Amino acid sequence: MKKTIKLAVVAALALGATSAFATNGSVLLGMGAKTRGMGGTGIGVSHGAESALSNPALITTVEGTEISFGGTLFMPNVDNTNNLGFGNSAGESKADIFVIPSVSLANKVNDNFYWGMGMWGTGGLGVDYRDTASVLAGGTQMQMTTSLQLMQFGVPLVYTTNNFSIGFTPILQYGALDIGYEYPGNPNPGTPSAGTYFGAGVQDDLAFGYNIGLAYTTSNITIGAVYISEIEMDYSGVMSKTISPFVNPTTNPNGYTNDKLSSPEQYGVGISYSMQGHTLAFDYKIINWEDAEGYKDFEWENQDVIAIGYEYATDKWAVRLGYQYADSAVKEQATNFTAQGDISAPNSAGLNGSTVNTFNALGFPGNVETHITVGASYAVNEKMSVDLAYVRALEADDTFTNFAGQDMTVTHSEDSISFQMNYNF
Repeated sequence: MKKTIKLAVVAALALGATSAFATNGSVLLGMGAKTRGMGGTGIGVSHGAESALSNPALITTVEGTEISFGGTLFMPNVDNTNNLGFGNSAGESKADIFVIPSVSLANKVNDNFYWGMGMWGTGGLGVDYRDTASVLAGGTQMQMTTSLQLMQFGVPLVYTTNNFSIGFTPILQYGALDIGYEYPGNPNPGTPSAGTYFGAGVQDDLAFGYNIGLAYTTSNITIGAVYISEIEMDYSGVMSKTISPFVNPTTNPNGYTNDKLSSPEQYGVGISYSMQGHTLAFDYKIINWEDAEGYKDFEWENQDVIAIGYEYATDKWAVRLGYQYADSAVKEQATNFTAQGDISAPNSAGLNGSTVNTFNALGFPGNVETHITVGASYAVNEKMSVDLAYVRALEADDTFTNFAGQDMTVTHSEDSISFQMNYNF
């Protein structure tokens, strides 16, 4: 059964490119075109069947059965300028287009009970610098390739009475991780020579988690809250094999041994107000990177995510606008360079500041902060409608001190288009 599920998910992921990007670190801005068109708001405003992950308590707006299916075309633009001590070299990541699928179903059983099911691409991140020059030829991107892809299966179960709803979604998550690079030199004694390739190949895992949502609705106002559990993923050998060469054997003789990279815990609240076709929504949530396995080793910081969305809807069509902001999850770490290299105190995982900076800026640049969104819907008939959304992640430009004591600058922006078809019966 486990093998069958993995094969099904791999087939879905194969629709896209080999690497993935998200918007808040490695977390997708929203699940579905309506949510994304309104800046990712979905905790305190219902979007029908696609609300299963943002707040399962809000699938109660469906009148019978609703099926939504579509996807997001992601187009990230990531550039890296690096200096390994022998001059600057610039490179562009070729992980620049891929598809994230999404399918949601919600059903009203009676006035008090709703249920649903779905499969959603929920995030990821990665770069592809394989086309840049070898370190032996002066290249400074180390021909780095990283790829994290995440997909979730869920079954939302909701009970509602007297305008109050509570929803619970058990989740099965599939993840795949790959890291590979050409070794750049000799940051630690006894390590291999430049040009040695490190990589463990793609490893995957299945793990369980859950979402809990609450909602209270009056004629004009909806208030919601959601909790999303951490999902601990273990990618055997990937991180330990690729990170260990950068760990100083004097301070950490066992090398880097962690292969866990968890999807972080999240919790938030939201509110929306509707009147005469106009809806204004506001969400606030926290993404807990600081306690998530793997991410905490690389000093990712918690994100406070603020989202604002607007919709004007008629019986036939709707338009949407949105804005979302979350401070970058990756921050430059302190370094202390001497003739022996970076001697800054290692963190609890045995990683010093320059190693953390190198992998965050080159391999996992989760640094975009500001997103502008627009969206629209059109009702083809009483049972069928289509949704579109466009999201622009504004360019972020950050400079870090790398393992060679030099500047490494990453420039990152994103464009994405979401399409969705909805059928009600």
